[in-house]
Amino acid sequence: MSATLQVAAFGLALLSTLFLLLATCTDCWMVNADDSLEVSHKCRGLWRECVTNMQDGVRTCDQYDSILADHPVKIVVTRTLMITANLLAGLALATLVLGLDCITFLKEDPCVKLKMCYGAGVILGAGSILGLIGSVWYAVDVYVERAMLVSHNIFLGVHYDFGWSCWLGMAGSTGCFVASVLLTCCLY
Repeated sequence: MSATLQVAAFGLALLSTLFLLLATCTDCWMVNADDSLEVSHKCRGLWRECVTNMQDGVRTCDQYDSILADHPVKIVVTRTLMITANLLAGLALATLVLGLDCITFLKEDPCVKLKMCYGAGVILGAGSILGLIGSVWYAVDVYVERAMLVSHNIFLGVHYDFGWSCWLGMAGSTGCFVASVLLTCCLY
């Protein structure tokens, strides 16, 4: 039962870490359409902003000036939290691989392997919390930005939505958290 739980947690952690990595690298955290005719579709990400023309499907992307340039707080904080979450999830995966019962590394000492699984669960939990904070921080800031436009009557047909990258970050963080719970609480 323990080996099955370890492998299930590893599979979930691997998939969720890939989701986190994909969310960090992609460029559709916030979606807006600037007009009611939906001639263009704009995605803003952590690294660049892309506009897709809905009539002919042409997509153009603009990179942000520099990683060291002044950026809005939501971009800087989300970048930092997501990169840290990715690093912690990667470290947890490496530790978990070494701690799996089916791996012959330290096969003669199962107590150490179990401690490695617990440690991987704790590291994965920390990474998942950072990733969830980063994703939710960005989503809340998008909501507040839209609410400010509406409250100041500057709405003018601009429609903000959470992009698929934001949802992917939340899903990856949640999956890492579930894998962490499996490794730290359910593994006996």
